[in-house]
Amino acid sequence: MVFVWKNLQIIKQNIKNLQIQLIKQKMSSLPITREQAWELVKKYNTHEQDLIHYLESEAVMKELALHLGEDVEYWGMLGLIHDVDWGITKENVETHLTKMPEILKNSGFDKEFIENILSHGYGFEELPALTDKKRTKKIEYALAASETITGLIHAYALMRGKKISDMEISGLKKKFKDKTFAAKVDREVIKEAENLGISLDEFFKIAIGGIKNIKGDVGLN
Repeated sequence: MVFVWKNLQIIKQNIKNLQIQLIKQKMSSLPITREQAWELVKKYNTHEQDLIHYLESEAVMKELALHLGEDVEYWGMLGLIHDVDWGITKENVETHLTKMPEILKNSGFDKEFIENILSHGYGFEELPALTDKKRTKKIEYALAASETITGLIHAYALMRGKKISDMEISGLKKKFKDKTFAAKVDREVIKEAENLGISLDEFFKIAIGGIKNIKGDVGLN
């Protein structure tokens, strides 16, 4: 029985690796490597919780891209550096995402990538230049929902003694419905995942799975 289970796990991993390889074949070119992007993020951000948020956002975006058959590395990069200027704008929130375009342009990112990053700030009253804008594209809904749900999942994991390895969709769903829990997490933004053609339950499963993949890097177990 154990032998069969192990073989099934190997087969599943092989299928996942094949999916990644196929997706990489149609991958958009990125101007810098993932390692260079992470150094760029750390250049402007030093707070541990912020860095954890970026890693979790990257993980969810990559898992979501894999599920949807999208560009895993491109989507992951969006998640990793979506708040690259937060460390230098958090004391004056209305300037958040105003420093980002120049930082990313100087690193070689194109206008489309930068606009995709900007889109996760659409609709926020705290960001005057973006308040009246609305997300309309699949990749925009994905980034906004993915980076937002990390706050809910991480808070729930901490409540469970930092444990995410056996986190169930049902438990996360209860916390999602309880608006007093992680109250600053915008549930309406998370619901934008439904614009990707998946249910909220599917999104919860994908997001939990993504963060499970990096649990050791973000202080969870």
